[in-house]
Amino acid sequence: MPSTPAAAAGDDAPAPFTADDYRARMDRAAASAADAGLAGILVAPGPDLVYLTGYQPTAITERLTLLVLAPGQDPVLVVPTLEAPDAEKAVGAPALTLRDWTDGKDPYAVTAPLLDADGRFGISDNAWAMHLLGLQQAVPSTSYASLTEALPMLRAVKDAHELSRIAAAGAAADRAYGEILKVRFEGRRETEVAADLARLLLEFGHSQVDFTVVGSGPNGANPHHEAGERVIERGDMVVLDFGGLKHGYGSDTTRTVHVGPPTDEERRVHDVVREAQQAGFEAVKLGIACQDVDRAARKVITDAGYGEYFIHRTGHGIGVTTHEPPYMIEGEEKPVVPGMCFSVEPGVYLPGRFGVRIEDIVTMTEDGTGHRFNGTPHEMAVVE
Repeated sequence: MPSTPAAAAGDDAPAPFTADDYRARMDRAAASAADAGLAGILVAPGPDLVYLTGYQPTAITERLTLLVLAPGQDPVLVVPTLEAPDAEKAVGAPALTLRDWTDGKDPYAVTAPLLDADGRFGISDNAWAMHLLGLQQAVPSTSYASLTEALPMLRAVKDAHELSRIAAAGAAADRAYGEILKVRFEGRRETEVAADLARLLLEFGHSQVDFTVVGSGPNGANPHHEAGERVIERGDMVVLDFGGLKHGYGSDTTRTVHVGPPTDEERRVHDVVREAQQAGFEAVKLGIACQDVDRAARKVITDAGYGEYFIHRTGHGIGVTTHEPPYMIEGEEKPVVPGMCFSVEPGVYLPGRFGVRIEDIVTMTEDGTGHRFNGTPHEMAVVE
């Protein structure tokens, strides 16, 4: 892993992943399954399949597509015959065997011989119920667990190539924030500012915009407020939370700005959240439990008298999706290790009045300290 991940955050396209990269991921996943006492894992179309093979079907339909990974067994991707040509083009295809099935045939008859008849398998959270039920009928003695429950850290630790992509995504989101400060807020609808943010993310290299939260005034007290038709007024606090995918990896950052000069109370609440975010970041040390990041940030807000208004976890993982394990929340005892990437985003939400949130994406470096992938100022920006 690079000692300064941000150094790889430019606009140059990163080196593509190779078949060997995907082979190594599938090998690690199969070994992790064995360590967890599983007979293997079954991966349906979605983020896990993209991560493990580089294959993303052009359309997700009722036809069964399933990657079967098991210790001591070559990876097999079961696909509909009409989609096999596309699957063969996936970068990770040379690292696995394709088994296709034609319409009118039973896809579970193709899949069943690949499974330990008495095994317990982790299966993608987003697998269709009809597919899981079909497997259970074909191999009645098997049992299944959600992949997030069985192997929550499957995608949690990023290699150097992944880190460079997250760094690039974070740098692009920072550039978008720098530009959004130049637009007019007062007198415009939240949806208009959200559209500006989406345009800027795409302009700075994102291929996908996942969310553009613009919560003005009382709407900012809803952490996941969807930008609406409210007209932003002078005197509003405005929460800006936005992100998406660049080079296949996520960005997610939040800053809270103010339209015109803030009141003393608004500035005080913002300062509390800023101090809490810093405390959460400083808590990121090698081997600490994820919950300790939450505890550090939450203590600052609680001590300031706003504890009941901090109503969500302090952070979540990020990678090929913008929300994934690990989670920075009380009760999560998994240790922070090098290559983990996650948000640190405390907030205070005063119902009917305003909200404040500040968020950076952070990674644990090999030297045992945290590194931010976002570098825009935390101080409250005043906009017009």
